[in-house]
Formats: sequence, structure tokens, C-alpha cells
Amino acid sequence: MPTNSHAPFSPTPTQVRRWRQYLANERAEAAVYRDLASRRRGEEREILLGLAEAEARHEAHWVNLLGNHVGKPRRGDSRTLFLGVLARRFGSVFVLALAQRSEGRSPYDADPDATSTMAADERIHGEVVRGLATRGRNRLSGTFRAAVFGANDGLVSNLSLILGVGASGVATNIILLTGLAGLLAGALSMAAGEYVSVQSQRELLEASTADPEMRNALPHLDIDANELALLYRSRGMSPDGAQAHAAEVLKGNQRPELDAEALEPDQHEAVGTGLAAARSSFCFFASGAIIPVLPYLFGMDGIAAVIVSAGLVGVTLLGTGAIVGLLSGASPVKRGLRQIMIGFGAAAATYLLGLVLGTVGA
Repeated sequence: MPTNSHAPFSPTPTQVRRWRQYLANERAEAAVYRDLASRRRGEEREILLGLAEAEARHEAHWVNLLGNHVGKPRRGDSRTLFLGVLARRFGSVFVLALAQRSEGRSPYDADPDATSTMAADERIHGEVVRGLATRGRNRLSGTFRAAVFGANDGLVSNLSLILGVGASGVATNIILLTGLAGLLAGALSMAAGEYVSVQSQRELLEASTADPEMRNALPHLDIDANELALLYRSRGMSPDGAQAHAAEVLKGNQRPELDAEALEPDQHEAVGTGLAAARSSFCFFASGAIIPVLPYLFGMDGIAAVIVSAGLVGVTLLGTGAIVGLLSGASPVKRGLRQIMIGFGAAAATYLLGLVLGTVGA
């Protein structure tokens, strides 16, 4: 940006338009962070308000450059406005994931009218938002994973089953019966597998939990032998740390409840009940598996039923893929198309196999 100590700088019309858009975007982004902060408490609220204040500093930069050319307030770009709508309606991890992508595409690195500090700020903002989004992803990762994978399994497996059986030339009622049987068998299999998985994990964690009766043995331990140190070493402490910690416990300087925490194994995720996991898996799989069956339930047959079934599955796969993309901070369109390609690839392979088997059987 040219400067002259004897004459005021006059921006070009192109610069004015660009700066006004930057100003509008900064104001819109600050509003998004304030809206998100209004739905948070504690540390997350403070972080979001800090981001809003940072956007206000950037806003001041463009106001200063524009001077008398600020003009009437403009609307932010469509992406920022969309973020604002989502923030006001939901305030969820989806908004943070979108904001992460938005911050990562800042034009300030390549714009000479933006300071290097502003460009650096935007990079840091992207990482801050990534951290907040990661917290949200971690909170819903288990449920979300079960929902997406369960529904996708139902969609792809039952579409493949229906197309494969249909390609062999059997009657429509056989296709419908096959689809319903596939729904029930798959949902029950998913539920049983999830139940066994969760129950096994709970049993493993219970087996690793310290015996509460161990505390009763503390007063009777030989202080000189101090086998308690071996216990702490078996839990991952260093030899010196275990010896020092055991000495504190035996002297009575360590409270029992704190000592119990030191004995607990590291649990990285909360484990639900087996029955709850089984019910969720059954419902998620069934909700996906019913979609390719719908045309046949409503009396359709032949190629029309195949087209409608594949279309419904394609739209659903596109939606689930887009949701995965939003949550991961990636392109929703690319993730949606990837889901469609994988799902239809599996269905096409089964359909071709059905054609071959139908021809051989004939």
C-alpha cells in the first residue's frame, strides 16, 4: 500500500470494494463467535469471546484504511452469513467445524493491504477453532460413529442384497422378503455384536480396577520392605516416583481418595451399557436398511423400483457423507460423493454377481 507524508492516500475503487467486503466479513465472523459464546459457559465462552475481540481488531484496521469510504454496512460473504444462521439456530460443533474451514481460507496472506499480524492471527484463529471443534467431536464421537456407520451399513448392505437378488430374475415378492430379512438379520447382528463388544470392554475395565479392600492392608505393610512401591510401578510410575509416593502414603500424608485415583487405570472414554449400545445399533442399522426396501413396500417393481431404491440410497449416502465432511472440517461435497461411490460400487458388484448367477441358473 503506497504511503506519502505530504499527501493523503486515496484508495482505488477496487481497493475500497475489497476492504468493505473484508470489513463486512470481520463483523459477521465476530457476530458468529459472540452467538456461539452465548450458548457456552466457562472456558469455551471466554475463548469464543476472545476470538470475537480479535476480529474486532481486524475490523478496526479496515475501518482505518477506508476512512471516509466506509459507507453503509455491507453483508458478509455467503459462507460467513451461513455460519451466522447456524450459530443462532444451533450453536453446535457443526458451526465450529465450518468456522475452522473458513479461518483456514483467509486471504490475508496474499493481500498487501492486510498486515502480517492479521494473517498470523487468522492462522491462530483456525487452530483455536480446531481445538474447540475437537472438544465437540470428542463429546459426540461414539454416538456419531455408531449412527453413521450403522446407517451406512444398513443402506449399502441391503441395497446390495436387493439388487443382487433382483438381478437374478426372482419375483418382486421374493425381493421384498429378502430386503426385510436382510434388515432384520443385519440389525440383530449389529445389536448382538455391539452388546458383546461393550460388555467385553466393561468387563476388561472392571478387571483392571483396583481392589478397594487394598486400603485396609496399608496400615499393616512393612515400611522397610515397602511393597506398595511395586504396586505403583505396576501402574506405570517410575521407580523413584513410586518409592516417594508409597512413602507418603505410608506416613499418612497422602489422602486415601487421592491415592485411589493414582491406582485407577487410564480410561480414555466412557463406556455405556451393552443393552443401550445394542438398541442404538439395531435402530441405526434398521433406519438405513429400510430405505432401499421402501419402493417395494409401496408396491413398485421392475426397473422403476430399482431406480427409486438406488436414488433414495444415493441421497441418503450424500447426506451422511456431507455430515462427516462438516464435522471433520473437510469438503462436504467431496465426502458425500465419496460415500456414494463406495456405496454404489458395492451395490454394482453385487448386482453383476446376481446377473451372472441368474444367467447360470437359467
